[in-house]
Amino acid sequence: MRQIVLDTETTGLEPAQGHRIIEIGCVELVNRRLTGNHYHQYLQPDREIDAGAQEVHGITNEFLQDKPRFAEVAGDFLAFIEGAELIIHNAPFDVGFINAELLRLNAQATPLGQMCSIIDTLAMARQMHPGEKNNLDALCRRYGVDNSSRQLHGALLDAEILADVYLYMTGGQVDLSLDSFDALAAGPAAELVQLTQNRAPLRVIYAEANELAAHGARLEDIDKVTQGGCLWKKQIAAPQNPADS
Repeated sequence: MRQIVLDTETTGLEPAQGHRIIEIGCVELVNRRLTGNHYHQYLQPDREIDAGAQEVHGITNEFLQDKPRFAEVAGDFLAFIEGAELIIHNAPFDVGFINAELLRLNAQATPLGQMCSIIDTLAMARQMHPGEKNNLDALCRRYGVDNSSRQLHGALLDAEILADVYLYMTGGQVDLSLDSFDALAAGPAAELVQLTQNRAPLRVIYAEANELAAHGARLEDIDKVTQGGCLWKKQIAAPQNPADS
Protein backbone atom coordinates (compact mmCIF):
# COMPACT_ATOMS: atom_id res chain seq x y z
CA MET A 1 0.00 0.00 0.00
CA ARG A 2 1.43 3.34 -1.08
CA GLN A 3 0.51 6.44 0.92
CA ILE A 4 1.66 10.04 0.53
CA VAL A 5 1.64 12.36 3.55
CA LEU A 6 1.07 15.84 2.15
CA ASP A 7 1.14 19.41 3.42
CA THR A 8 1.07 22.86 1.83
CA GLU A 9 1.84 26.43 2.83
CA THR A 10 -0.10 29.28 1.26
CA THR A 11 -0.26 33.06 0.90
CA GLY A 12 -3.46 33.20 2.96
CA LEU A 13 -6.53 31.28 4.04
CA GLU A 14 -8.98 31.41 1.13
CA PRO A 15 -8.31 30.23 -2.44
CA ALA A 16 -11.59 31.94 -3.42
CA GLN A 17 -9.89 35.25 -2.57
CA GLY A 18 -7.03 34.51 -4.95
CA HIS A 19 -4.63 33.08 -2.39
CA ARG A 20 -2.08 30.60 -3.74
CA ILE A 21 0.10 27.69 -2.73
CA ILE A 22 3.73 28.65 -2.05
CA GLU A 23 5.12 25.33 -0.78
CA ILE A 24 4.24 21.66 -1.23
CA GLY A 25 5.82 18.91 0.87
CA CYS A 26 5.16 15.17 0.53
CA VAL A 27 6.72 12.04 2.03
CA GLU A 28 6.08 8.50 0.89
CA LEU A 29 4.97 5.51 2.96
CA VAL A 30 4.85 2.01 1.53
CA ASN A 31 3.30 -0.67 3.74
CA ARG A 32 3.53 1.74 6.72
CA ARG A 33 7.26 2.36 6.25
CA LEU A 34 8.91 5.65 5.30
CA THR A 35 10.75 4.98 2.05
CA GLY A 36 12.88 8.14 2.01
CA ASN A 37 11.21 9.29 -1.21
CA HIS A 38 9.74 12.77 -1.01
CA TYR A 39 8.51 15.65 -3.12
CA HIS A 40 9.26 19.23 -2.08
CA GLN A 41 8.77 22.45 -4.00
CA TYR A 42 8.55 26.18 -3.26
CA LEU A 43 6.35 28.16 -5.65
CA GLN A 44 6.12 31.70 -6.97
CA PRO A 45 2.50 32.76 -6.28
CA ASP A 46 2.41 36.00 -8.29
CA ARG A 47 0.82 37.82 -5.37
CA GLU A 48 1.77 39.13 -1.93
CA ILE A 49 1.79 36.88 1.12
CA ASP A 50 -0.56 37.97 3.90
CA ALA A 51 1.28 39.16 7.01
CA GLY A 52 -0.58 36.65 9.17
CA ALA A 53 0.39 33.76 6.94
CA GLN A 54 4.02 34.86 6.87
CA GLU A 55 4.10 34.85 10.67
CA VAL A 56 3.04 31.18 10.58
CA HIS A 57 5.46 29.81 7.98
CA GLY A 58 8.16 32.51 7.72
CA ILE A 59 8.30 32.39 3.90
CA THR A 60 8.85 35.81 2.30
CA ASN A 61 7.89 37.24 -1.07
CA GLU A 62 11.57 37.92 -1.79
CA PHE A 63 12.50 34.27 -1.19
CA LEU A 64 9.93 33.10 -3.75
CA GLN A 65 10.88 35.50 -6.55
CA ASP A 66 12.99 32.96 -8.47
CA LYS A 67 10.87 29.89 -7.72
CA PRO A 68 8.81 28.10 -10.40
CA ARG A 69 5.07 28.58 -10.76
CA PHE A 70 2.61 25.78 -10.11
CA ALA A 71 2.02 25.30 -13.84
CA GLU A 72 5.71 24.43 -14.26
CA VAL A 73 5.73 21.68 -11.64
CA ALA A 74 2.16 20.35 -11.80
CA GLY A 75 3.14 17.36 -13.95
CA ASP A 76 5.88 16.18 -11.58
CA PHE A 77 3.69 16.74 -8.52
CA LEU A 78 0.73 14.80 -9.93
CA ALA A 79 3.03 11.99 -11.08
CA PHE A 80 4.43 11.68 -7.55
CA ILE A 81 1.01 11.33 -5.89
CA GLU A 82 -0.65 9.31 -8.66
CA GLY A 83 -2.41 6.19 -7.37
CA ALA A 84 -1.52 6.85 -3.74
CA GLU A 85 -3.70 7.35 -0.70
CA LEU A 86 -3.16 10.90 0.56
CA ILE A 87 -2.82 11.59 4.29
CA ILE A 88 -3.47 15.25 5.12
CA HIS A 89 -4.15 17.11 8.37
CA ASN A 90 -7.22 19.30 7.82
CA ALA A 91 -7.57 17.93 4.30
CA PRO A 92 -10.31 20.33 3.08
CA PHE A 93 -7.83 23.23 3.38
CA ASP A 94 -4.99 21.69 1.35
CA VAL A 95 -7.28 19.92 -1.11
CA GLY A 96 -9.19 23.15 -1.72
CA PHE A 97 -5.98 24.99 -2.59
CA ILE A 98 -4.67 22.20 -4.84
CA ASN A 99 -7.99 21.99 -6.69
CA ALA A 100 -7.95 25.79 -7.17
CA GLU A 101 -4.46 25.57 -8.67
CA LEU A 102 -5.53 22.75 -11.00
CA LEU A 103 -8.57 24.72 -12.15
CA ARG A 104 -6.33 27.65 -13.05
CA LEU A 105 -4.52 25.34 -15.44
CA ASN A 106 -7.60 23.65 -16.85
CA ALA A 107 -11.25 24.52 -16.21
CA GLN A 108 -12.07 20.82 -16.73
CA ALA A 109 -9.39 19.55 -14.33
CA THR A 110 -10.17 16.40 -12.36
CA PRO A 111 -10.54 17.20 -8.63
CA LEU A 112 -7.87 15.75 -6.36
CA GLY A 113 -10.41 13.59 -4.54
CA GLN A 114 -11.14 11.76 -7.79
CA MET A 115 -7.44 11.12 -8.46
CA CYS A 116 -6.57 9.79 -5.01
CA SER A 117 -8.31 8.58 -1.89
CA ILE A 118 -7.82 10.97 1.01
CA ILE A 119 -7.50 10.48 4.77
CA ASP A 120 -8.04 13.55 6.95
CA THR A 121 -6.05 13.03 10.15
CA LEU A 122 -7.77 15.99 11.80
CA ALA A 123 -11.15 14.30 11.37
CA MET A 124 -9.61 11.05 12.68
CA ALA A 125 -8.17 12.82 15.73
CA ARG A 126 -11.50 14.50 16.54
CA GLN A 127 -13.19 11.09 16.53
CA MET A 128 -10.49 9.50 18.66
CA HIS A 129 -10.01 12.43 21.07
CA PRO A 130 -13.28 14.40 21.21
CA GLY A 131 -13.19 17.66 23.10
CA GLU A 132 -9.37 17.86 23.05
CA LYS A 133 -6.93 19.94 21.02
CA ASN A 134 -6.11 18.07 17.84
CA ASN A 135 -3.73 20.34 15.95
CA LEU A 136 -0.42 18.82 14.89
CA ASP A 137 1.51 20.14 17.90
CA ALA A 138 -1.09 18.73 20.31
CA LEU A 139 -0.96 15.34 18.59
CA CYS A 140 2.83 15.33 18.80
CA ARG A 141 2.60 15.84 22.56
CA ARG A 142 -0.09 13.18 22.89
CA TYR A 143 1.82 10.52 20.96
CA GLY A 144 5.34 11.49 22.01
CA VAL A 145 6.48 12.56 18.53
CA ASP A 146 9.52 14.85 18.56
CA ASN A 147 8.69 18.17 16.88
CA SER A 148 11.45 20.21 18.54
CA SER A 149 12.74 21.33 15.12
CA ARG A 150 9.36 22.86 14.26
CA GLN A 151 9.83 26.53 15.13
CA LEU A 152 7.76 27.58 12.11
CA HIS A 153 5.39 25.68 9.87
CA GLY A 154 7.03 24.16 6.81
CA ALA A 155 5.33 21.83 4.35
CA LEU A 156 8.00 19.12 4.16
CA LEU A 157 8.80 19.17 7.89
CA ASP A 158 5.11 19.06 8.78
CA ALA A 159 4.56 16.15 6.37
CA GLU A 160 7.41 14.21 8.02
CA ILE A 161 5.99 14.88 11.50
CA LEU A 162 2.46 13.98 10.40
CA ALA A 163 3.72 10.67 9.01
CA ASP A 164 4.96 9.68 12.49
CA VAL A 165 1.75 10.92 14.12
CA TYR A 166 -0.41 9.00 11.65
CA LEU A 167 1.48 5.76 12.26
CA TYR A 168 0.98 6.15 16.02
CA MET A 169 -2.70 6.99 15.55
CA THR A 170 -3.33 3.89 13.47
CA GLY A 171 -1.40 1.28 15.38
CA GLY A 172 1.59 2.68 17.22
CA GLN A 173 4.30 0.89 15.23
CA VAL A 174 6.51 3.42 13.46
CA ASP A 175 9.73 1.48 12.96
CA LEU A 176 9.62 -1.77 11.04
CA SER A 177 13.35 -1.84 10.43
CA LEU A 178 14.85 -5.26 9.78
CA ASP A 179 18.41 -4.05 10.33
CA SER A 180 18.88 -6.24 13.38
CA PHE A 181 17.81 -9.34 11.44
CA ASP A 182 20.11 -8.40 8.57
CA ALA A 183 23.01 -8.10 11.01
CA LEU A 184 22.29 -11.55 12.38
CA ALA A 185 22.14 -13.02 8.90
CA ALA A 186 25.44 -11.41 7.91
CA GLY A 187 27.31 -12.39 11.07
CA PRO A 188 28.61 -15.76 12.26
CA ALA A 189 26.02 -18.34 13.18
CA ALA A 190 25.04 -18.19 16.84
CA GLU A 191 25.32 -21.26 18.98
CA LEU A 192 22.00 -23.08 19.20
CA VAL A 193 20.76 -24.11 22.62
CA GLN A 194 18.42 -27.10 22.57
CA LEU A 195 15.80 -27.22 25.29
CA THR A 196 15.20 -30.55 27.02
CA GLN A 197 12.14 -32.05 28.63
CA ASN A 198 13.80 -31.67 32.03
CA ARG A 199 13.73 -27.88 31.87
CA ALA A 200 11.66 -25.87 34.33
CA PRO A 201 8.19 -25.00 33.04
CA LEU A 202 7.87 -21.63 31.39
CA ARG A 203 6.10 -18.99 33.43
CA VAL A 204 2.86 -17.75 31.84
CA ILE A 205 1.65 -14.27 32.79
CA TYR A 206 -1.97 -13.66 31.82
CA ALA A 207 -3.40 -10.24 31.09
CA GLU A 208 -5.43 -8.66 33.87
CA ALA A 209 -9.01 -7.51 33.38
CA ASN A 210 -8.07 -3.84 33.05
CA GLU A 211 -5.39 -4.70 30.46
CA LEU A 212 -7.87 -6.74 28.43
CA ALA A 213 -10.35 -3.85 28.59
CA ALA A 214 -7.72 -1.35 27.42
CA HIS A 215 -6.74 -3.69 24.59
CA GLY A 216 -10.38 -4.05 23.54
CA ALA A 217 -10.88 -0.27 23.58
CA ARG A 218 -7.78 0.21 21.43
CA LEU A 219 -9.07 -2.29 18.87
CA GLU A 220 -12.41 -0.49 18.79
CA ASP A 221 -10.61 2.81 18.04
CA ILE A 222 -8.63 1.20 15.22
CA ASP A 223 -11.76 -0.46 13.84
CA LYS A 224 -13.61 2.88 13.83
CA VAL A 225 -10.76 4.74 12.08
CA THR A 226 -10.33 2.00 9.46
CA GLN A 227 -14.10 1.64 8.97
CA GLY A 228 -14.26 -1.97 10.06
CA GLY A 229 -10.81 -2.97 8.84
CA CYS A 230 -9.25 -4.02 12.16
CA LEU A 231 -8.06 -7.58 11.50
CA TRP A 232 -7.19 -8.24 15.15
CA LYS A 233 -10.77 -7.48 16.19
CA LYS A 234 -12.12 -9.81 13.52
CA GLN A 235 -9.74 -12.56 14.61
CA ILE A 236 -10.86 -12.30 18.24
CA ALA A 237 -14.52 -12.31 17.21
CA ALA A 238 -14.14 -15.30 14.86
CA PRO A 239 -15.44 -18.64 16.17
CA GLN A 240 -12.66 -20.93 17.32
CA ASN A 241 -11.99 -24.18 15.49
CA PRO A 242 -12.15 -27.05 17.97
CA ALA A 243 -9.19 -28.61 16.16
CA ASP A 244 -7.09 -25.62 17.24
CA SER A 245 -7.80 -26.14 20.96
